[in-house]
Amino acid sequence: MGSDRMAERRMLKALAEGKLTGLAGEGKPLPDHPGDAFISAGDAVGFRIMAEAGVLPEEILLKKQAEVLRARLATLTDPEARKAAMAELANIEMRRAIAEEARRKFLRG
Repeated sequence: MGSDRMAERRMLKALAEGKLTGLAGEGKPLPDHPGDAFISAGDAVGFRIMAEAGVLPEEILLKKQAEVLRARLATLTDPEARKAAMAELANIEMRRAIAEEARRKFLRG
């Protein structure tokens, strides 16, 4: 609860100082990000800030690569091509899991 109160105080201070007016999207509903339901609020905020700055974490890039590869895999009929695509997908998923774990360990300090 302590961090909630600290965040609330910081927001109220920023509001009093006028730092929360004139921001992009002010007065509009928040965009829908259904994928955020599976990550922590802190991670979601961090990812959005990075995305708005034009930088994506490696795990997000790997997730996108995996999605593209899964779509391609669904169209493959040749057993050898499917086997190669599945091996590539396994490699991407392993690298994504490593990147996620590294981020978690970094954030835990």
